[in-house]
Amino acid sequence: MELTELCQELRNWFERDKFFGEFTIENGTINVPDGSLQDGQFFRVIGSVFNDGVHKYGEGELTDEVFKGAIWSMAVPPAVIDLSERISAWVTKYGESVSSPYSSESFGGYSYVKASGVGQGNATSGPTWQSTFASELNRYRKI
Repeated sequence: MELTELCQELRNWFERDKFFGEFTIENGTINVPDGSLQDGQFFRVIGSVFNDGVHKYGEGELTDEVFKGAIWSMAVPPAVIDLSERISAWVTKYGESVSSPYSSESFGGYSYVKASGVGQGNATSGPTWQSTFASELNRYRKI
């Protein structure tokens, strides 16, 4: 699970400090005030053409650019990172079947497939990662 998507779902960015202004990303690394981010710390980029979202400082995966916007340093709890990894595993295992417009059943040598009603107001044919992990997500959700 991409941390950007998870934080959007939670409406919680676990922000600590916010920096506003013009930022340069060069050789995959963003310029920030000295000491404001530590290697391995998550941060959010806002206002970028190519890099909006959550990133990990020191990984050098950003696309080079100059932009005016904001950088938010984040303090993401380890439990949320673990939750993100478990959601990713669940989506990898069940995501395709959940998003399918068909449901199927097999028993005693007999099987059938039928439309599940997707397109008739239903978004999916089964549980979503949001519903599957709702109780854990709610602990970190901001209203």
